[in-house]
Amino acid sequence: MKKITLFYLADCPYCHSAERALRELAAEKPAYQSIQVDRIEESREPEIADRYDYYYVPSVFAGEKKLYEVDPREDYASIKEHIRQALEAVL
Repeated sequence: MKKITLFYLADCPYCHSAERALRELAAEKPAYQSIQVDRIEESREPEIADRYDYYYVPSVFAGEKKLYEVDPREDYASIKEHIRQALEAVL
């Protein structure tokens, strides 16, 4: 099964943008709906989050390979494009 892991924080505005992008992209391209997204809220599951190399959330991984880590200067369009690229990488 195609799968990505999304690390996030519940109160993070960039994470909310990433979730919005995932919803929009799945509506735009139904093939993305076949990708399982495992969501890890890093403050609730630090023992898992600590095993991965990232600083900012949202961060997206395929296995142990980092596909995307937000840059705090990004706008929504940039976040959506990076999420799209991450999804394409696992299709």
